[in-house]
Amino acid sequence: MNPILDVVVRSLCVYLFMVIAIRLFGKNQLSQLNAGDVVLLLLISNAVQNAMVGPDTSLQGGLIAALVLFAANFILKRLMFSNRKFETFMEEDPVILIRDGVIDQTALNRVKITRDELEEAIREHGVEKIRDVKLSILEVDGNISVISEDEKEKQTHYSRIKRKNKRKYY
Repeated sequence: MNPILDVVVRSLCVYLFMVIAIRLFGKNQLSQLNAGDVVLLLLISNAVQNAMVGPDTSLQGGLIAALVLFAANFILKRLMFSNRKFETFMEEDPVILIRDGVIDQTALNRVKITRDELEEAIREHGVEKIRDVKLSILEVDGNISVISEDEKEKQTHYSRIKRKNKRKYY
C-alpha cells in the first residue's frame, strides 16, 4: 500500500475509534480533567500515535496524520450541524436540574451530579439557596447555567460561568 494512503487510513481508523470510545464511555468524560484524566489522555495519545503513522515517523507522516485528523473533525462537525439525529447521537441535549427552586433528582441521578456539587455550582453563580433558582441547566459543554430571581427587586439574573475545570458527568 502507498505509505501516504496507509497513514490516511490508519489515522481515520484511530479517529473513528476514539470518537466511538468517548461516546460509549461518556462523551463528557473529558469536560473536567483531573490528574488521572490527564495521564489517561497522555497515554492514549502516545498509544495511538504509532497506530496512526506506523513505521513512518517522518515529518511528512506526522503532518499527513494531523491533516487527516483536522479533516475528519471538520467533517464530523459538519455532519452534526446538518443532521439533527446525528448531533443528538453525538451530543446530548441540555438537562434541567432545577426549576422554580425544586431540584429534579431524576435528572441529577442521570447526569451523576450530587446535591453538594449542584449547591457548589449554584454558589459559584452568587445564589445562596436553591429555592432562589428559577432555572438551572447542565449545558452540553458541561457548564451549569443559573437563572435566579432577586426577591427584593423582582429582577431576574442570568449567569453562566465558564469554568477552567468543567464539570465531568457520564
